[in-house]
Amino acid sequence: MSPSNDFIWYDSLPTPIGKLLLVADAKGLREVWFEIGKHRKEPDPAWKHEPAKLAFARKQLEEYFAGTRTNFDLPLHPIGTGFQLAVWWALAKIPYGTTLSYGELAQRIGQPQAVRAVGAANGRNPLPIVLPCHRVIGANGSLTGFGGGLPTKRFLLAMEDQVAHGDLFGVA
Repeated sequence: MSPSNDFIWYDSLPTPIGKLLLVADAKGLREVWFEIGKHRKEPDPAWKHEPAKLAFARKQLEEYFAGTRTNFDLPLHPIGTGFQLAVWWALAKIPYGTTLSYGELAQRIGQPQAVRAVGAANGRNPLPIVLPCHRVIGANGSLTGFGGGLPTKRFLLAMEDQVAHGDLFGVA
């Protein structure tokens, strides 16, 4: 049973990678959408624009982009299949400023033969950045698809690398 749209709230957040659409329900943050890329979304007319209901997520995402937050501590409520949820929760365990391959992610969830399915689930992650699908790369180290576009993925990885090394945007 899906929660009623009466209990879905949204707000937008300006960031260095463009505006993000944040969507939550009473259980937690459900979705983060980019204004660009292949997975864009507009607010559903039935949703309520309630900035106060998204303040918890806004604050942590603002801290992330300021380079002062490396881990999120948010109530999350992504909607997906059991397999997708396993992949998405495994994303949360990828350390800040690091990357791993789709094959390594498949092994982490105990399904080493499911690399393509892991890639598909990663591509449907409804909570990018918070569940850091941008940290998953090709086996050869190449950057592969990302819902917010490859320039956004490059930016996020570079920003995390700079913060992890104490050099956020050239400021030590």
